Amino acid sequence: MDAKLASADKLALVETVKLAQQRGMKGDKGGWKEFLKSYDKKFGASLSDPARRSPDALAAFLKTFTKEDDIKFFDKVLRCHANRELVEAFMKKCSDNESVEQRLVRLTLEHPRYAFDYCFPSHEEEWIVTKLGQKHKALRSEEMVAVDCEMVLCEDGTEALVKVCVVDRNLQVKLNELVKPNKKVADYRTDITGIAAKDLEGISCSLADIQKSMKKILSHGTILIGHGLNNDLQALKIDHARVIDTSFIFKYEDQHINRRPSLNYLCKYILHYEVRKEGDPHNCVDDACAAMKLVIAKIERGFDQPLPLVNEDVPESEKAKLFLHRIPITVPTEELHKIISGDLKIEFQPIRKGSRQKYSVLAMFKNPEEASQAFDDVEGDLEMDSSGRPQKLISFQLSTGETASFYIRKMVKEDPMTKVSLKKRLSNQVNDSLGDSKKIKTDIELLKECQCDNYVKEIEILNQRLTQKEDEISNLHKIISNLVRKQGL
Repeated sequence: MDAKLASADKLALVETVKLAQQRGMKGDKGGWKEFLKSYDKKFGASLSDPARRSPDALAAFLKTFTKEDDIKFFDKVLRCHANRELVEAFMKKCSDNESVEQRLVRLTLEHPRYAFDYCFPSHEEEWIVTKLGQKHKALRSEEMVAVDCEMVLCEDGTEALVKVCVVDRNLQVKLNELVKPNKKVADYRTDITGIAAKDLEGISCSLADIQKSMKKILSHGTILIGHGLNNDLQALKIDHARVIDTSFIFKYEDQHINRRPSLNYLCKYILHYEVRKEGDPHNCVDDACAAMKLVIAKIERGFDQPLPLVNEDVPESEKAKLFLHRIPITVPTEELHKIISGDLKIEFQPIRKGSRQKYSVLAMFKNPEEASQAFDDVEGDLEMDSSGRPQKLISFQLSTGETASFYIRKMVKEDPMTKVSLKKRLSNQVNDSLGDSKKIKTDIELLKECQCDNYVKEIEILNQRLTQKEDEISNLHKIISNLVRKQGL
């Protein structure tokens, strides 16, 4: 451990100390602030921000820990940092003669979403951080495997691994296992996973067993491939530095970074086949093979040009849903039923990391028409999300008297005719507001001509109404401008 602390950079040491603080960890000389009182007689704990302390002070504090569990925890955090530093340093050093495989790793790491999507809580219990082995040999490895996982929704709002498949470069299956979830399952998502409770009867394979197998597969710097790979790694609870995410290395033309092509679209456009038919559940082997085939196609044929934006087919079952997100945890589901009209079923969605104060649900209706009608019936500010799907910001009052808000969004983008209709609708709203504004101005002029003291208060009220209407007009113009820019109308 002393050697790792001596070679660690300050950023890694700062994060490790901060994590120790958050967990309330104490070494032989107490916690961080208690340690500072004895370590620094001049400033003591008055300068307690780890970022403002020297690497020597940070390392000295971490050396006061002697318990095996504490040392393992610090080792995991430092190894994660070291792995990423090695990969980044290697990319800079070998930028002129990097392999095609390494170039795809670099493209993944350079994607604007990488820092957010791949920021895992690797220090937490059950997580493992893979070892890169011998530095140069591991980083030059061109070995690749692709993975795909299926997850179930647990009662605590998190997801748990239920199936995993790994294939090698030759599409040979290296791992294909059902996994027994370590938490109570709320929804097996059988229509997506293809797995029901009865399929897990007699299954004893655990997450720890899968991690053990994955560590062996990923040893010596093997590159891990997947589509939306961060979701698979989150389910596996594995932090691996050398990754290729096929949703990052293929991009749409002139689209927001959040707009990523689906696996099925990439297979149809690049590989000329459908990975699954509409309504079919996912197949781990097929999806892992598809990700590997896409990377091989990228290596052999390039595909460096942006992909044409094509409206992907959305299953009818998806059109019959509305996505409610950024819902404050203080809002019970009973309140949602009061706000959203129609016969609907609420399905909770996994809680994202860093979003413990908000949650999301799917509102599921009998058919797309009912879902569309429910969306239209809700009062709220209409806008488009980054993928061109219509959504509304809803503000309402709870039965407790508190005010809350959340977004309700359709699952499908508007078709061209609907978008034109939407633009007209927004324009009509602007015109109506303009008419109201002109009428108010006329009323004000007439009242001013009367020169009656009795009308002074009414003039003030009308002025306030005018200001409000002009603000509404300005906001509607902004919405139209954004709509035109995003949708190319």
